Amino acid sequence: MPMSEMLRSQYAIQVEGKQFIEEREAYQKEHYHYFTIPAGNKEMILMEQATLAYFLRENGIYHVAYPIRNINGEWFTNHGNELWMVLVLEEDVQMFRNESPGKMLGDIHRIGSGFQYEPKTISSYGLWKKLWEEKITFFENELTRQAKEETSSKYLSEVMDVLPYIVGVSENAIQYLRESEKEQRILQTDQSTISFSRWSSSEKKIIWTDELVYDHPTRDIAEYIRYAYLQNKSDAEINQFLNDYQDYQPLSVFAWRLIFARLSFPIHLYDFLEGAFQYPDFRALQQLLNHQETYERRLARFYETVGVDVSDWRIPMISWL
Repeated sequence: MPMSEMLRSQYAIQVEGKQFIEEREAYQKEHYHYFTIPAGNKEMILMEQATLAYFLRENGIYHVAYPIRNINGEWFTNHGNELWMVLVLEEDVQMFRNESPGKMLGDIHRIGSGFQYEPKTISSYGLWKKLWEEKITFFENELTRQAKEETSSKYLSEVMDVLPYIVGVSENAIQYLRESEKEQRILQTDQSTISFSRWSSSEKKIIWTDELVYDHPTRDIAEYIRYAYLQNKSDAEINQFLNDYQDYQPLSVFAWRLIFARLSFPIHLYDFLEGAFQYPDFRALQQLLNHQETYERRLARFYETVGVDVSDWRIPMISWL
């Protein structure tokens, strides 16, 4: 039974057409767009994310794809032996305001900081060091297991060769984060807020419920810059983003240090390795590793290019860069 039938029978929605919006399949009825997302084993996570999505809408952020209940008043629907949640985007996609990503993110963070209750399952505020250490341990153990148990492949051999480098860079980033967490020069804007698992694309216009997390605002800033580095975006574009953002949310010395720490931790490499558990791609791995040298050169100049004087502000650097 197709998804359109589920929407008709379980949500009383007669689909009029389909299209793709930000790479997601949308079922259209009038100016409403509906999206189905798998919910298996993520019910608590999705309900916490739903709470954040509704909070944003209630406070004037309308470009949110948020969950709706089915005809039985339930948030989740069993269809094809799987559990699903349905999101709706109410506005005409063409009518979304065309503002800069920095202003959009700054506005979201300013509003999101007013959320009063810290979620239990989707909050990473103050937990980066713990989560990064767990990530290192997991990948070391899993890749070592694969190397022992599976037939050797070109891809896996390359991963095992580069793993000590990835772990070393990660440990340096954790040490920098550990020192940065002692920083006392903080602002009101350093409180936790609604943020995103990976804020990256400068073309992002829609807030998806299943991408929401609760964290320090620098998470999203660092991930935007990481994406810009990986896509060879200019320093001017990054600085424009930062300037637009700070019109809404000024950054403290503590925040700048968190941004640098997060950029130093090679999350993009771990994300690739995680995806490659199912779809290993030797050529894509080679391209990412080749680009890493360029990434590190830009990271070494980060404070300089964004106009932060590390001498005046007494901010330490990572010696290996």
